[in-house]
Amino acid sequence: MGAGDWNWNDAWIFVSAVIAERLERDRALHAALPVTGATLADLLAAADFLHHSVPSREDLEESVRRLAGAGLILVEDDMIEVAPAGEQLWRTRPFSGLSSAVMTLQTQLNRAAEPGYTDWDLGEQAYNAAVREYSLRLADGR
Repeated sequence: MGAGDWNWNDAWIFVSAVIAERLERDRALHAALPVTGATLADLLAAADFLHHSVPSREDLEESVRRLAGAGLILVEDDMIEVAPAGEQLWRTRPFSGLSSAVMTLQTQLNRAAEPGYTDWDLGEQAYNAAVREYSLRLADGR
């Protein structure tokens, strides 16, 4: 794999991680709670917001593996954070609105980094729990 091997899903998941983590950071700061990153349900909510769909378990797992392996995000269990290299990539991207952020980031990824690989598994049970949590939030209007 080399630079240029990033796909649209990778960029979608990365932008979703940035949005989800920032929302969670803002909520934690306003409630005087520790900042812990975003959950998988938070990531699914951001992905749905961006693309009006929820990524499949397989697509999410593959993109998280590639992004974490490249050092752009940190993942532990169901918590995701944008790593310093990911923050740098996000801050130095050409400015665009959210409607074109995924395409812009895919271009930036293809110029700046090679996809990596980390041995992270998203089990069916964990994925289904995140989808269920996100679905409950939608039903509650959150």
